[in-house]
Amino acid sequence: MSAVYDSCPEPIGLRACIPRVTGKGINVIKVGIIGATGYSGVELLRLLAPRQDVELYVATSRELQGKAVSAHFPNLRGIVDMQFTGPNDPRLTQCDVVFYATPHGVAMHSAAELLAAGVKVIDLSADFRIKDLALWEQWYKQAHAYPDGVAEAVYGLPEVNREAIKQARLVAVPGCYPTAIQLGFIPLLEAGLLDTSRLIADAKSGVSGAGRKAVEDFLLCEATESIKAYGISGHRHHPEISQGLTLANGAPVGLTFVPHLTPMVRGILATLYGPIKSGIQVTREQLQSIFENRYANESFVDVLPAGELPATRDVKGSNRCAIAVSYAADTNTALLLVAEDNLVKGASGQAVQNLNIMFGLNEAAGLEGIALLP
Repeated sequence: MSAVYDSCPEPIGLRACIPRVTGKGINVIKVGIIGATGYSGVELLRLLAPRQDVELYVATSRELQGKAVSAHFPNLRGIVDMQFTGPNDPRLTQCDVVFYATPHGVAMHSAAELLAAGVKVIDLSADFRIKDLALWEQWYKQAHAYPDGVAEAVYGLPEVNREAIKQARLVAVPGCYPTAIQLGFIPLLEAGLLDTSRLIADAKSGVSGAGRKAVEDFLLCEATESIKAYGISGHRHHPEISQGLTLANGAPVGLTFVPHLTPMVRGILATLYGPIKSGIQVTREQLQSIFENRYANESFVDVLPAGELPATRDVKGSNRCAIAVSYAADTNTALLLVAEDNLVKGASGQAVQNLNIMFGLNEAAGLEGIALLP
């Protein structure tokens, strides 16, 4: 379905054409975004709109159909020239790929139709992440409408599943907490060093991680100048994290996961505690080497030099995940600090990374942006 342009065409759906200097044809990927008014939806628009190899063809919204995208998101004025359409827009089946930036429980009802039409699907919700259907239904409190999709879906963590993603029709983009926690623990699990009966993940997230909705806890007066834990009795990212860590470990893991809400817009900082197996002696230098070797060829995982610590502001607006490695010798515990932007590497940036892999493009295309400071 992709079109090929040998010269600058008429404006491509969302933006004025940017002239190419090569004069050679490029494949243009026709993209749809279902649920384009949430934080992950507008982040997809921001990341994709400037690209010459992408035509943003459909952007849906139930509440705003018929209204200009740029009227709702002024940061896109002059860049995105299109209107929101309804979620049942028939043009979705004409796309090469459709992103679901929707709440959980939406994609499973319509993804099959798109796949049958030859459209690739990248789902940012949790509908296809957890392979155990009964476990998914327990945590998400509903019957799953598309079990075959769960069986087919590839978990879209490129640092683990890159080869499978290349062949995938349906990708389940990992959640924000699961991305940070898995990237932190996986190297040591693969090395067989951890006592996996008592892993601990203490993670803090900006308020945007809760989505764009009017809920009292997320109002400025409620969330600012305060930090609080939530989901102590259980968080629905827990089974997703455990699934990934179990695969890396080759056996089930015991994980204590405590998320916190912090008074900032974007970012996740996860502090991970990994007890080293009894009888094994390690050094901080050995742990550092394990991480540097594991992620040596990963463009978006930055293992920091010894002594440096990550901060959420260091990765704000970027697709980079920053990891610091330390070691507490008195308790024989690996200490890992992981920072990411929950809306980029934790959601839409990782979704674009998957798009690039699925279509055989440079994995970093559209994701070269430098973090914003201050």
